[in-house]
This record gives sequence, structure tokens and C-alpha cells, in this order.
Amino acid sequence: MDANQINAPLRNLDEWEEDVLRRYPDPQTIATSKSTDHYRNYETPVRDTVKEFYRLNHTYQTFEFVRQKEKELLAFSKAKMPIWDAFDFLNQLVDDSDPDTDLSQLQHLLQTSEAIRADGHPDWMVLTGLLHDMGKVLCLFGEPQWAVVGDTFPVGCAYSDKIVYHEFFVNNPDFSDDRYNSKYGVYSHNCGLRNVHMSWGHDEYVYHMVKDYIPEPGLYMLRYHSFYAQHRENAYDHLLDDHDRNMFKWVKLFNPYDLYSKSPQPPDWNQLRPYYEDLVAKYLPTGELKF
Repeated sequence: MDANQINAPLRNLDEWEEDVLRRYPDPQTIATSKSTDHYRNYETPVRDTVKEFYRLNHTYQTFEFVRQKEKELLAFSKAKMPIWDAFDFLNQLVDDSDPDTDLSQLQHLLQTSEAIRADGHPDWMVLTGLLHDMGKVLCLFGEPQWAVVGDTFPVGCAYSDKIVYHEFFVNNPDFSDDRYNSKYGVYSHNCGLRNVHMSWGHDEYVYHMVKDYIPEPGLYMLRYHSFYAQHRENAYDHLLDDHDRNMFKWVKLFNPYDLYSKSPQPPDWNQLRPYYEDLVAKYLPTGELKF
């Protein structure tokens, strides 16, 4: 596809969707700092925090814990602040669960959004890249990292062996609770992810935070970008409905940008800020979010 084709107006929504998905990224062109085979190395992670993070996460992420956090934090009664203040905080946070980078979260967000922009995707997807880890501001309110970051998975049903460090679930009370440890648990066949409670973290939080501002494909990217057991392993097909299966192509489109754009070279925020200030103003006119 040449530049004229990319920039030409599209005749309808279906054609637009096909155009975006046609530009599926080549992971090797995004992964500039190391081979794609060296990402998500959980066997020998470079930082000791990674394995300990997942031990805590898998021990304490129970169905009841998730329901409690949904009630408490989705009220968005903690604070109201300009989005740029939240970014300032993220610039101090390093994700203990991530084996691929020790840059701050703001730098990771910029690497993701800039990789999306470089491939000519719509500006709402660039904004999705910028916002996808915004929910990690929960650490600002005293939430432990094991309840904020890391891979996500359904609670209220059996834990898949495709989840990273799945062996730690043996310490989770739900692991031996007959209400929750069967294939379907509290759910039913193809019930749809909208009816499934995911382990509590930044994905669900940021989804609810911006669900009135971003198109649905972007919202799926936000809500399930850490759900590796599904978008990489298809471990929970039995819970997805037809709408989920259709929308997950967007999550899979987003994932290479999130994962492989990580590199030791931080972006120049001062240079990029004017573009992102205009982008945020377009979709979030007040410039403020409730937390």
C-alpha cells in the first residue's frame, strides 16, 4: 500500500477497519533493542522482583478480593487531576512485574504510542498506546504493585496453566474452593468477557476511566492488553462470546507495540509533548480524569 492509498478517505467503517488491521506490525521492526525471542523471559528474569511479584499476585488475587476492589476503586472517588499530573507520577514508577524494561512507565507509554504512530495507525490508537498503563497510578494511592500491574486472568474459575508462574496459585484460597476451581466456576459456556471478573489491576481501571472517550477497539486494547493467557495462548476460549472473538483481533494488533517497543533508549518527552498535548485535548477536552 503506497502513501496515497494510506491517506485516501475510506468509504465506510468496514473498509476503515480492514485498512487498520491490514497494517499488522512486524514484531522484528518494532523490537530494535533485542530479538523478539528475548522478551517475556520469565525463566531467568533480569530482575529478582519479577518472580516475587507473581508469587504475591497469584496468592492474593481471589474472587472476593477482586469484587472488593471493583466496588472501592471504580467509584473514582480518590482524586481528580489533570492527566499530565498523573504522567508526572508515572515517570517515577518502575513496574516490578516487567522483565523487559526498567524505564519509567511514562517512557514505556511513549515508546508504545510512538511505535503505533510510526506505523500510521489512527490517532485514537496512538492515544490508546499513551494511556494503556495509566491505571498504574493506583500505586499513587497506596495499592501494592501485585494488585496493579502484571498479567491478568479471570478469577472465579480455574486458573489456567498457561498463566505465567501458574504454580504459585496453589497458595491461593480459591485454588481449593469448589465454588471457583472448576473450568467454568461461577460462569457459563461462552458467557462473554463482559460478565467475567478479571484479576484486579490497571487494565480494568483504565478501561472504566476512559470508556466514554475512546472507540470500542481501543477500549478492548486497554481492558485486555495484559490478558496474555488469552490473546497469546487462547486459554479461555470457553468464556468468550462471538463479540469477544471479533474484538480480540484489536488486542492482538496492539500487543506487539506494547511488548516489543521496549528498549533502553528513553524517548524525548520535551520534544514529543506538543503533539500529545494536542492529541489529549482532542479526545479528553477537560484534560482532567477522575481517579
